[in-house]
Amino acid sequence: MLQYAIKRIFLGALTMFVIMFASYFMLRLAPGDPTRSNFLDGSSAGVSSSEKNELAKNQALRTKLKLDKPIITGFYEWLQDILLRGDFGTSGTVEPGKSVVKMIAERLPVTIKLNLMAITFAYILAIILGVYSAKYAESTFDRSSTFILFMLYSMPVMWVALLLQSTFCEGGRFPVFPLRGIYEVNVETGTFEAMFHEVYCMLMPALCLAYGSLAGLTRYTRNNMLEILNSDFVRTARAKGLNEFTVIWKHCFANTLITLITLFSGLLPSLIAGSIIVEHIFNIPGMGSLSLLALSSRDYPLQMALFLFSGALTLISILIADIMYTIADPRIKLK
Repeated sequence: MLQYAIKRIFLGALTMFVIMFASYFMLRLAPGDPTRSNFLDGSSAGVSSSEKNELAKNQALRTKLKLDKPIITGFYEWLQDILLRGDFGTSGTVEPGKSVVKMIAERLPVTIKLNLMAITFAYILAIILGVYSAKYAESTFDRSSTFILFMLYSMPVMWVALLLQSTFCEGGRFPVFPLRGIYEVNVETGTFEAMFHEVYCMLMPALCLAYGSLAGLTRYTRNNMLEILNSDFVRTARAKGLNEFTVIWKHCFANTLITLITLFSGLLPSLIAGSIIVEHIFNIPGMGSLSLLALSSRDYPLQMALFLFSGALTLISILIADIMYTIADPRIKLK
C-alpha cells in the first residue's frame, strides 16, 4: 500500500506539471493581450495624460502577470511562487487585486453541492432503470426507456436548461422553482429549512447536469447485469432457493459496481466542466460561472488556478475510484 501511494503521488505530481505547463503555454500563445487597451497601441506619442496613466497601468499589469518575460521564465516564476510561498497570485481583470484562492473558495461549495446532487440523481436513477431493464430485457419497458434515455442524451444542455426555465420556473407555465440564482434565507431559519431551500434552488440545475450522463450509466448497468444474470453462479443461487431480491441486489448488482466506479472517475470532472453552461443560465455563483468570467476577461492567474484545480480534481477522482475498487471487490489489491 505504501509503495502504491508513493507511486501515485509521483505520477500525480508529474501529470500536474505537464498539465500546468501545457495550459500556461497555450494561454501565452493565444492571440490578444489582456493588458492592452482597445485604443492604445503602447506608444505614448500624442496621447493625453489620462491615456498615459492607462498605459502605465497596463504596463504594470503586464509586469505583474509576467507577460513581459519569455514563456519558460514566466512559467518557472509562477510555479516557484506556488511551491515556495503558496502564492497563486491575484486576479488581474475579474476582481483586480483579490486572491484567486479566495475567489475559488467562495464559489467552490456551491459547485460541490450542485454536482453532488447531480451525481446522486444520475446514479440512483441509472441503477434502478439499468437493473430493471436487465431483469426484463427486451420488454416494452426496456425498449421505451432506452429510447427515452437516448433521446435525452441527444438534447443539448443549453436547450434543456432554457426549456426547464420556461416551463417550471418563475414566469413559466408551471412556476414552481426560482428562475435564477440562490435566494438568501432568513437568518432565523433552521438548519433543515436552509438545506431544503438550497435543494429547492438547485433542483433544476442539478437535473440539467444529471440527465446527460443518465443514458450512459443506465446502459452500462443494464449490459453488465445482463451478462451476470446469465452466469452459472446466479443459476446456482436460484437453485439453492434464494429469493429474487437477494439474487439481484446481493449477487448480481455487487458485480456491476466495478464498472460504475470506473465511470465515476470521469463523471465528476465532466460535470464540473458542464456546470459552466448551467451555472451561467441559472445565474448560480459557482465555479462554472467563475471559469466563464476568467476565460472571457483573459484573467491569467485565475485561469491557471482553475486549470490546476480541474487537473487535481481529475487525479483525485481516479484515486478515489481505485480505493473504491478494493471496497467493492476485496480480491483487488493496490500495488
